[in-house]
Amino acid sequence: MEYHLKSGDLSTQRTACVVLGVFTKRKLSLAAESIDRASGGHLSTILKKGDMDGEAGQTLMLYNVPGIQAERVLLVGLGAEKALTLKGYTTAWAGAVRLLNESSVIEATNAMTAHAINDVDLVQLLRESVITGEEQLYRFDQCKSKATPPKRPLKKLGLYIGDQKKTPAVVRAVSEGEAIASGIRLAKDLANLPGNICTPSYLADQARQLGRQSAKLKVSVLEEKQMQTLGMGSLLSVSRGSREPAKLIVMEYKGGQSKTKPIVLVGKGLTFDAGGISLKPAAAMDEMKYDMCGGASVMGAMQACVKMALPINLVVIVPSSENLPDGAANKPGDIVTSMSGQTIEILNTDAEGRLILCDALTYAERFKPAAVVDVATLTGACIIALGAHASGLLSNDDKLAAELLEAGNRATDRAWQLPLWDDYQEQLKSNFADMANIGGKGAGTITAACFLSRYADKYKWAHLDIAGTAWRSGDQKGATGRPVSLLSQFLMKRAGLA
Repeated sequence: MEYHLKSGDLSTQRTACVVLGVFTKRKLSLAAESIDRASGGHLSTILKKGDMDGEAGQTLMLYNVPGIQAERVLLVGLGAEKALTLKGYTTAWAGAVRLLNESSVIEATNAMTAHAINDVDLVQLLRESVITGEEQLYRFDQCKSKATPPKRPLKKLGLYIGDQKKTPAVVRAVSEGEAIASGIRLAKDLANLPGNICTPSYLADQARQLGRQSAKLKVSVLEEKQMQTLGMGSLLSVSRGSREPAKLIVMEYKGGQSKTKPIVLVGKGLTFDAGGISLKPAAAMDEMKYDMCGGASVMGAMQACVKMALPINLVVIVPSSENLPDGAANKPGDIVTSMSGQTIEILNTDAEGRLILCDALTYAERFKPAAVVDVATLTGACIIALGAHASGLLSNDDKLAAELLEAGNRATDRAWQLPLWDDYQEQLKSNFADMANIGGKGAGTITAACFLSRYADKYKWAHLDIAGTAWRSGDQKGATGRPVSLLSQFLMKRAGLA
């Protein structure tokens, strides 16, 4: 998709379609009012006939509107003007993009970007417009023998800013949106691939390809022998049940000053999780290819960082494995020794994500990080607690947690903080090892984070549980690309660009 900033008299813009917002009670947005005046009240006349009243989700395509250069006008309902939020806008814009793409409109101009939204600046509005547009145009058909893309897909979008100035920040907002959308697309592509294609080795190869995009990015992949030498007994215990060798993917981006401590992102890369000996139920087990969405999202965040050329030092670590039942697989009751030297009693082999993450968190210490954020589809309990709307957030540092919450709110990729109290640590007690890998029925998301916190006590750390937000089920089954937007916003703020 090509994006262009547009300004000036909207009625003289030559475009296949101009997209205008309408609020409840048929109130026209400012951009729509300008078109209404140029057309001699044509829009008002149409609305008075009752075809549309501006409720959120409504659309109305008009043809041959007099007095303007646009071939079509698409009216989009935005709901009550005072209640309009960025989320409400992006939802309306998403519906408009879908309609345009299905209507053989190759090129269009979005004039809704000229309308002010409470607590949302133009830079943010433009960035989110691009991200939302790209999300609606995303297709995954790599595994189909015959792809059926639209015959005349949407290819160009103008973003109308009215009389507002094209400042460097405004111009940059478009490229930032494209970069973040590219990272989301990478995360989706990796996650949507089946487990027989997207193996740990495949993930490693994709990381190497990403490394070729920038001279500032170095990619290395640790093999099982190297991990054995480092003492990563916890991570390697998970891969023993699979014929696919585990990989520890390490990506180092040096865009900041050499002495500046890096941000480290750690992503769970379980390319398929059958549960091991603690076998999962057969229903919907195919969705366990999405157990590597944490790894996919941090790789997507790295891609966004590289494309934006952020002045920041960033390290991405992806421990990757499969979790399958086999004669060599972990058994309930086994005890393994992690890289940190702490021992773990494995009471449930399906609680394997924390087993690979803990060694990666210990490995992160060598980078002397300013902060570490791990991302994982870790617990079904998080889905019960928060559903599909917010990712779970737990942290040993309140300031870091606040940064991530703010980033999620700004990027409409929200998280919700849960407590990380010492009281919950009691649930991880083991009679035979330093800790158990599960904490019982209650507070599963919290006890999982408590487990990880024992490996993150040497730096500021936060954990994002994306089990409920990483993918959709049912007819809309597919990866969401979350939380690439949140992570990108967080990195931009740390880099001083947001």
